[in-house]
Amino acid sequence: MSGEPVSLSAALASFAALWSPRIVTTVNDYDVRVAKVEGEHVWHVHEGTDEFFLVLDGELHIALRESAGERTVVLPKGSAFTVPRGTEHKPYAPVPTEILVLEPTGTLSVGDRHDDVPDHVDVTTGHALL
Repeated sequence: MSGEPVSLSAALASFAALWSPRIVTTVNDYDVRVAKVEGEHVWHVHEGTDEFFLVLDGELHIALRESAGERTVVLPKGSAFTVPRGTEHKPYAPVPTEILVLEPTGTLSVGDRHDDVPDHVDVTTGHALL
């Protein structure tokens, strides 16, 4: 993050942990994070911020609990989606998937409110790239 270009493929190759985002750069007060994901995350909500997802490889499903009911959006490789602030959601990847997430610096990966966090989900504000 010293003003040099960041290779997303190199960043993703630098770690193996699932659901454990790495911060590749910052934009104003936002972290740009990459993560490897597979299986289920946890139902959670970010009360004060939207959450932007871009699928770099694989496929991400995001279940949403909205006022009209529950629905799931499917994001194939190259797709982007923003979960609006205050919307309860649960990401799920049926295959190994690589994502880019944009959130305000300091935002927890499990939001402000969440279900019990399983062992395979890292509760973090993002880890620095090594």
